[in-house]
Amino acid sequence: MSSTAGKRKEIYKYLAPWPLYSMNWSVRPDKRFRLALGSFIEEYNNKVQIISLDEDTSEFSAKSTFDHPYPTTKIMWIPDSKGIYPDLLATSGDYLRVWRAGEPDTRLECVLNNNKNSDFCAPLTSFDWNEVDPNLVGTSSIDTTCTIWGLETGQPHARVYVAGHVKTQLIAHDKEVYDIAFSRAGGGRDMFASVGADGSVRMFDLRHLEHSTIIYEDPAHTALLRLAWNKQDPNYLATVAQDSCEVIILDVRVPCTPVARLSNHRACVNGIAWAPHSSCHICTAGDDHQALIWDIQQMPRAIEDPILAYTAAEGEVNQIQWGATQPDWIAICYNKACEILRV
Repeated sequence: MSSTAGKRKEIYKYLAPWPLYSMNWSVRPDKRFRLALGSFIEEYNNKVQIISLDEDTSEFSAKSTFDHPYPTTKIMWIPDSKGIYPDLLATSGDYLRVWRAGEPDTRLECVLNNNKNSDFCAPLTSFDWNEVDPNLVGTSSIDTTCTIWGLETGQPHARVYVAGHVKTQLIAHDKEVYDIAFSRAGGGRDMFASVGADGSVRMFDLRHLEHSTIIYEDPAHTALLRLAWNKQDPNYLATVAQDSCEVIILDVRVPCTPVARLSNHRACVNGIAWAPHSSCHICTAGDDHQALIWDIQQMPRAIEDPILAYTAAEGEVNQIQWGATQPDWIAICYNKACEILRV
């Protein structure tokens, strides 16, 4: 990619001390080009690192590094685009943890454990932080349940404290639940969907938890690993099946029939990210070292080819995130590298 804007580069790269898996863009307006990264080390002791880009030197540097038990299955900054909440981020693994970001010291605010009467914990596969009401967090677990947590935050001018309580826990699937995501439909607060090892996408409404809607079932009952709602049009969501080279686009108004299949990856897809600012663009990344951006305007006509392809020569791309407050930038992780790409 050529550098036309003088000093402004098109790609910035950060090499972490360990292999990376989870990663998320900070949302706060006063913290541009800040990301949180989670290590993937196959043992108990893992790390989370907060990095930020110095726009004068064009270099990433680590601002805070802290210990985390087991690899994080997901990292998310509080979806606070106005910067009015404390500077929090959350991680999932054995439990849901909420942290207060600082430089250099990031502090653990609370550990949210739903299983108080047992030494055993059912690991969390994912979680989502509600954008409309940042006091709501939903987690998904291998024990077939989803849990909706309520967070309480103390006064920003005092020593901030964060606590959480279970608002509701429900059996969401017949097998493990692998991902959960709140929908922007109906006010953006009460509706969420989940995917799991039973191969189904299910939709729930916090106001009517006695029933759920099956939006899609994989014909071969292959596990569905990831789920992402279109950021601008709440009718559309994307999902990907285990070991699959294609991304399935669904329309909730037409259940059970994919409205598009994006199938240019030559190895399994690991990540999906919708554009924050456009209803017709989605990015996918996979083991074929590629990150692909698609324009899906033509649906339901077939989408043949992506409009942009980026190849990470050195490794399988295992994570992709599109910056909510910086829509010109996509971040990917492969091996020990995190790269941000101007699109």
